[in-house]
Amino acid sequence: MGRFIVLEGGEGVGKSTQAAALARHLGAVLTREPGGTAVGEALRSLLLGSSGPAPVARAETLLMLAARAQHVAEVIEPALARGQDVVCDRYSGSTLAYQGYGRGLDLGQLRHLDQWASGGRGPDLVILLDLPVELARRRREGSTPDRIEGEGYEFLARVQAGFRALAAASPERWKVVDASGGVAEVEAAVRAAVE
Repeated sequence: MGRFIVLEGGEGVGKSTQAAALARHLGAVLTREPGGTAVGEALRSLLLGSSGPAPVARAETLLMLAARAQHVAEVIEPALARGQDVVCDRYSGSTLAYQGYGRGLDLGQLRHLDQWASGGRGPDLVILLDLPVELARRRREGSTPDRIEGEGYEFLARVQAGFRALAAASPERWKVVDASGGVAEVEAAVRAAVE
């Protein structure tokens, strides 16, 4: 059975860059949420696209969880069963941080729905790339934000506080990496957390 490693964190912390580097280093399957499958990528466009009305918080959650259910069944479980490691850019922690702490939905209900959608598949290790919201915003300057990246400072600060609370509550599974350094420095810290 392979290892399931998830990179979490707010907008602009370098998750995609670090997930790709870690997957290369481990020879792992690299995937992301929402996305990772044809269904998931279609839902990603709906969720993050800036055209059209934004879904209400509950609808947003259910769309994220629909993408997760497909992702687990099509990508994550088969790879792990083949003995491959899987590195995922976002997973359940993002649901709790964004829809729970950020949007204010009930954390207990979100955990229950996530367990059902994921079939109980949790990560073996979660690496939280931690970066102050203001620094993350400066890193994204000049890029066109998606719908969630465009949320205000207060929302993104609640999300960051949520990630920190999740990490503090499960230190045996969550490892916090300071993402304020350069790409190579953060990559070394991520590898150290995995090892």
